Amino acid sequence: MQTCCEENTRLTRRGVLVRGAAAGGAAALTGLAGQGLSTRLAFAAGTYTGDTVVVLSLRGGFDGLSAIAPIGDTDYYKARPSIALPKSQAIAGNTMFGLHPALAPLLPLWKNGSLAAVHAVGQANRTRSHFAAMEEMERAAAGTSLRSGWLDRMLAMTGATGPLAGVSLGSAMPARLFGGPTADVSMASVDGFTLAGENAKRPMAASLRAMYASAPGLLAAPALAADAALTATTSVRGTAYTPANGAAYPKTPLGDALRDVARLITSKSGLVAAAVDSGDWDMHEGLGTAVKGQRMYDNLYDVSLALAAFTADLGPAGMAGVTLVTVSEFGRRVAENASRGADHGHGNAMLLLGGGIRGGTVYADWPTLAPAALADGDLAATTDYRSVIAEILQKRCGIGSVNDVFPGITASSFGLATARG
Repeated sequence: MQTCCEENTRLTRRGVLVRGAAAGGAAALTGLAGQGLSTRLAFAAGTYTGDTVVVLSLRGGFDGLSAIAPIGDTDYYKARPSIALPKSQAIAGNTMFGLHPALAPLLPLWKNGSLAAVHAVGQANRTRSHFAAMEEMERAAAGTSLRSGWLDRMLAMTGATGPLAGVSLGSAMPARLFGGPTADVSMASVDGFTLAGENAKRPMAASLRAMYASAPGLLAAPALAADAALTATTSVRGTAYTPANGAAYPKTPLGDALRDVARLITSKSGLVAAAVDSGDWDMHEGLGTAVKGQRMYDNLYDVSLALAAFTADLGPAGMAGVTLVTVSEFGRRVAENASRGADHGHGNAMLLLGGGIRGGTVYADWPTLAPAALADGDLAATTDYRSVIAEILQKRCGIGSVNDVFPGITASSFGLATARG
């Protein structure tokens, strides 16, 4: 990790809870009252019938100008003489945008209309600090005093109450997405989700239940919800998991995390929202050309393999009820630097994947990369990333008004998703 990104690794209250509650730091109940949040418990009644939303955070500042390259914008090639994607190497797209060749494993999904991109997206906070940008991206409530994460608020809106309704999977846990009063779970893996010290001679779970049996509801709720999550996960583990349809997940942290997401979905665990991470996108140097062995190419290819396996595993029927979105704290600057990389920027691209996505295209209010159109040297963000997710929440998750999730934001009018029947 480069020096500029050391702020990504920090010790938070949530991180302490994660490391202290489960074996090897593998699991914890989150959503505890704290960090200045209200102490109420937001457990709503009802049965959720919308899509499972999977948020893939591309941490470090994803370069959307490489992944979904503006090959029809002549200023792109002027600004990036060494690292721009040549038109001849784009594998799909249109006259303005071309997909990076490392996305080839996803090409069938692009062609069948279940994969799309949205370009020139960003957030109101234009900081180039990883720490500040990630905090604000996951809080997603610029200009307000809200301190919860937007996935926490989404869960409260859906009425989902199951112990595995909200799950963070993998070793890098989002600090803000699920922060708030609604219960959720963080785990390194489904198989590794155990209570520290639990064995036949030390029935820790039973002791936990007994300890909180007569405690006040506010105090007991997190511990009892953790116990419920442990019980539910034990049930999921009761059947050995073999990916379906010949899906072959790469042996990477992202591949492992998405495999577990698919496992929770197919086991009918009640998963409503999942968060997974992919790091190493802070490419100040050596971003490289669009060939195997170059850093951007290899990272994109690894992500593509994991997403392709996830989609194959669930199959068309499973993906009909799943929407995956990628987010990143900011994009990269338009002009390449002297190290054949790109520094912290602003505007970026998102990928959308799912059975309800109107794919095979790039949605954008493209501002161009003309020098006069740039925002302090960056791609201008003409679409708030929250409005893109808001359209998903309305059309695929049955959330009518998104104001309680994204205050002051209106859903985008791109028409990038079909309304769930």
